[in-house]
Amino acid sequence: MPSNDPSAWVRRWAASIRPGGAVLDVAAGSGRHSRFLASLGFEVEAVDRDVSQLAGAAPGVRATEADVEAGPWPFAGRRFDAIVVTNYLHRPLLPILVDSLEPGGLLVYETFARGNERFGKPSNPAFLLAPGELLEAVRGRLRVLAFEDLVVDSPVPAAIQRIAARRE
Repeated sequence: MPSNDPSAWVRRWAASIRPGGAVLDVAAGSGRHSRFLASLGFEVEAVDRDVSQLAGAAPGVRATEADVEAGPWPFAGRRFDAIVVTNYLHRPLLPILVDSLEPGGLLVYETFARGNERFGKPSNPAFLLAPGELLEAVRGRLRVLAFEDLVVDSPVPAAIQRIAARRE
């Protein structure tokens, strides 16, 4: 069962976001990261194809309902001080996310990697990162502050990759 607590990776890097900055929470789901980031004083834009779980999420959180896989990018021309993505992968979106960062903006990304199939879902390779895939997605475009490709035990056993990278 997914946790309602913010990811330890997101908590770790939140202090590296420009104070009071605009943050985009992609595939926000129930809004666990949106609420956490808003509580720290960030202006949060939470996007998901179903925002019903985000209704009244928290002051400082604006919900945008959009299918970022099928429709146009709803934030064309906008730039963010940080973009947070967890437990979600749509590869064509990766370059768009990088382009949507302000100079100095931070990408905080964490999702499932190959090897996760031994723990359960997701197990489809289309939804699992290949070794080093997040590094490749930002190579030459963002400065990598931290990258991990590992198996975690908490909140549930999973194979994951995570990256924190800054636009110079």
